[in-house]
Amino acid sequence: MLRTNSPAHLLPRASTKEASVWGRTRKQLVADAGGGRSHPENLPLGRSKRRGGQYAARTMSDRKTILVRVTGPDHPGITAGLMSILAENGADIEDVEQISLRGHLNLGVVVAVPEGRDLLKELLLFGWDENVAVDFELVDQVPSEPFIGHVITVLGSEVGAADFGAVAEVIASAGGNIHRIIRLARYPVMSYELLVQGGDLEMMRAELIAVANERSIDVAIQRQDLGRRAKRLVVLDMDSTLIQSEVLDLVAEEAGVGTEVSAITERAMEGELDFEEALRARVRLLAGAEAEVIDRALDRVALTPGARTFTRTLKRLGYKLAVVSGGFEQFADKVASELGLDHAFANRFEIVDGKLTGELTGRIIDRTEKASILNEVAAAEGIPLEQTVAVGDGANDLDMLAKAGLGIAFNAKRTVNDSADAAVSVPFLDAILFILGIRRDEIVDADNGGSL
Repeated sequence: MLRTNSPAHLLPRASTKEASVWGRTRKQLVADAGGGRSHPENLPLGRSKRRGGQYAARTMSDRKTILVRVTGPDHPGITAGLMSILAENGADIEDVEQISLRGHLNLGVVVAVPEGRDLLKELLLFGWDENVAVDFELVDQVPSEPFIGHVITVLGSEVGAADFGAVAEVIASAGGNIHRIIRLARYPVMSYELLVQGGDLEMMRAELIAVANERSIDVAIQRQDLGRRAKRLVVLDMDSTLIQSEVLDLVAEEAGVGTEVSAITERAMEGELDFEEALRARVRLLAGAEAEVIDRALDRVALTPGARTFTRTLKRLGYKLAVVSGGFEQFADKVASELGLDHAFANRFEIVDGKLTGELTGRIIDRTEKASILNEVAAAEGIPLEQTVAVGDGANDLDMLAKAGLGIAFNAKRTVNDSADAAVSVPFLDAILFILGIRRDEIVDADNGGSL
């Protein structure tokens, strides 16, 4: 490996595969690369030792596969300049990776270098002129295996070194290797995406759930394949998912039976009671209440933070959106209208002479029916189930979460978290966008008039 940069105070480094020209002037670089030593057979592309003030050279015959790394302060023109030099010297590009982190460039290019070119000299001068470090290393001529692995999304109000370390330890113990890390967001939560090569998926999933439960972070793991990027339908629960409350509890409070109804609601959401039985028991407590209690409850509905951003972003991307609620149609219709959802399904109060009868009418939306509706909407929209996402928080969402291509538990009960493909415990619905691989800066840009 050979490295060049302008700081004169840095001393040459020595390693088994390294020759250094740190601290040399541009004139010295030209002299060292010229004067009969610029021919590829004389370029120090391997181990280089000083002999009598000169660099010994490793012979280079035929084509060599070289990894060229460029690091330093990022600015426009570096990649263009590098590619121009490679093209002029007949180098074939075999692989490229580039990232800029806090204004610092890290660019890697694997090239096949033909015999008889002064590529090294040109790259040394390029590094000097652009004020960047240029490293060279001979690498295997066999291309790397295609990346086939998993995507792990980590998010939380804070994601610290200990959190990263715990996730990385799980990946390593399951036989995986982190291929790349990308920051997705700093707001409303911190979120990172880890591309992981290899490893036992089920082992990683189980141990990552344990890590998430021990720490104040959420961790989701998915296969890195076309299916992940092809999601087209999102079906959401309403109560405590799209909105912050349970609508039946709001209606009950307005009718004066809030305590009795909320106690049954809690047991039903924990899965302790059959959902339909619990639903009918709560509705019976409303018998005789004026229908206007529904209107008063509607005025108290508040969307979950991030709900507008979540739905607005997905609509821009062409997703179809549906709300499927064990609550009631007056609320589901209002939420669907306000957020521009494509479908809304919910239960119906029976109302006679302006009063609630304490009975339900029509289709009962329970755990089984929610999964059936997901199936129906997907079929009506012509979307395969593997391209669907379901989001919910209660036991009555479990079948829907299991049927969808990706089931996400949102601020859910522990039993739901453990059963879902992914769990989000932060109070922002738009954090789910990060699990779908959408970056915060893309969202902001679209909101400012750009396009996703």
